[in-house]
Amino acid sequence: MRFVDLTRNREAAGRSIRMRDMARRLPRLVRRSLSLAWRVDPRATIGLLLRQAAAGVMQALCLVAISGRAPTAGSPSSQGRSSGCRPTRSRPSRTARSAGRPRERRRHHYSARQGKPSRPRQLPRPSDASRGDDVPPTRSHIREITEEYLARRPHERDSLSGLLSVLEGPDDPTGRATLPGHVTCSAVVIDRERRVLHLGHKATGLLLAPGGHVEDDRTLLAAALREVREETGINLADLCLTPQFLTAPIDIDVHDIDAAPAKGEGAHRHFDFRFAFYLVPERHPALTLRDEEVTGARWLAFDEVRSPALRAKLLDARSRGLDGRPEPVNASALIHDGHGRYLLHLRDDREDIWAPGTFALLGGGRTREDADLEATLRRELAEETPCLELAGLKPYTVEEDTSVDGLTVSTQVFEGRWSGDPETVDLREGVLLRWFTPDTLDRLRLSDGLGDLIRRHAAEHPPTGRPPHRAPLPRQGAPEGTELHIVGVHLYLRDEQGRILLGLRHPDSAYAGGTWHFLAGHCERESAITCLVREAKEEAGLIIDPEEVELVHLVHLVDSPGTPPRMQLVFRARAWSGAPENLEPDRCVEWRWWDPLRLPTEVVPYTRQAITSILGGSLYSQMGW
Repeated sequence: MRFVDLTRNREAAGRSIRMRDMARRLPRLVRRSLSLAWRVDPRATIGLLLRQAAAGVMQALCLVAISGRAPTAGSPSSQGRSSGCRPTRSRPSRTARSAGRPRERRRHHYSARQGKPSRPRQLPRPSDASRGDDVPPTRSHIREITEEYLARRPHERDSLSGLLSVLEGPDDPTGRATLPGHVTCSAVVIDRERRVLHLGHKATGLLLAPGGHVEDDRTLLAAALREVREETGINLADLCLTPQFLTAPIDIDVHDIDAAPAKGEGAHRHFDFRFAFYLVPERHPALTLRDEEVTGARWLAFDEVRSPALRAKLLDARSRGLDGRPEPVNASALIHDGHGRYLLHLRDDREDIWAPGTFALLGGGRTREDADLEATLRRELAEETPCLELAGLKPYTVEEDTSVDGLTVSTQVFEGRWSGDPETVDLREGVLLRWFTPDTLDRLRLSDGLGDLIRRHAAEHPPTGRPPHRAPLPRQGAPEGTELHIVGVHLYLRDEQGRILLGLRHPDSAYAGGTWHFLAGHCERESAITCLVREAKEEAGLIIDPEEVELVHLVHLVDSPGTPPRMQLVFRARAWSGAPENLEPDRCVEWRWWDPLRLPTEVVPYTRQAITSILGGSLYSQMGW
């Protein structure tokens, strides 16, 4: 294909654009580095910030050096060559774009499972040549969305081969300079009459859905939302997800873009991720269009949509209920005992999840596999609180909230009865479960609207006497007072040079993202050595004979106050076969052999303590007590 053959001038222009984009992301990087330092090793904070500051100065100097050659915001836009392609448009500064449009306050975000942590993204400073997994939206995020899309539409894999090649390449898949193509995002806004919003572009005369390039957006969906707000002025609270597609794209389109010599951009392709949204108000909100770029707005019926691929997918989804009418995509459980007590869940205090650090109801977001919202709730309860069986589960009310992306999110609240002891529940997510009465709610930090919801329910369902007094129940036959422990297994592996194998945990990992750690796992209903052998094979492709395993250290650990204590068993394998492979890239970025006396700075604290103790000949240590 003719646009693959690049010239050196285009490569130079590409480097200039990457340096400009990298400089724009500097404040986000500094914040991320600060978060990483405090989470992993507060004592290393000062040194890490100094290194980041030095890197920022160097990047700024590079920006100044290339500023005379970098494309300007006023450069003419290029024009698309084929039906459905979007012209590359110039952008005003971020300050100008935000003038008069305050950013929505971020509260909670719907994911495939609402309320689950979009785990902290923390990694060392990014390379100027690649987005990688350090600057959102990460390469792994884009690849995951693409593979999930292709799992539903395997016949499109050949047509998206160019996108897959870009995702395997060294350059930022969303960068404007990435050739032969890069990722863009569009918003398919659907009203209650099953019509889709289109904008007429002066440069091409085409009718297109709102969309454009990815900037410093958290996700691809967030990029599409930013574009629709910038291009139409629609308040994001006037939009919601569709039950048919949720956060997945309805279509990934590939179209050609002509060269724009004035901007230093060669001919290339756009891989356009198109996300579907419903318009929440019954009446269309007033649009604020960019008069210098568009000729107007039109709402086209599904069968009039100009993109053939999008038109076909909309018509197919219409038969599966895509009707433009908003409906709940989340489900939660208002659990009470009939005696005036309500069961509340203290959520993790983490970024980018709904209501972090607050007491909330158990529940989550719908997935495409859920038959209905009751199935959503039962699946979420089984994942979060196994064995918590509710009686009389039935719909109670529908509540609305706002996502971290600014979308309206409707939640179907179910009510159910349970009268057990929260201390006996195997809580898999969050911090704790507790009973509370309505008169104590004012002393708690609650998710938005929860206090009013509970008080309304309590007024409608007066308590029937006091809750029965129960002595603390022994846990699964253990003597009263026994504290159950989580058992973890860890592989202490040294090569012929005496180096130790450690893995860099994925930045989105639920635990210790962006830090180095043993190959490790949690015991299920199995022996510790069986667990170790299984984890070594599943995570790194290593084959270990159980007879070659010996215990070399035990760390008795409490991560933080209120969390279950852990027995961290560290085993040495005297022999093994195979070379370490990264078989779980969603959890681990890479495996690397390290000199035990020259470990990296970002190591899980108890991992470092275990290595030090093993080298010193100690079989036991403890931390956090």
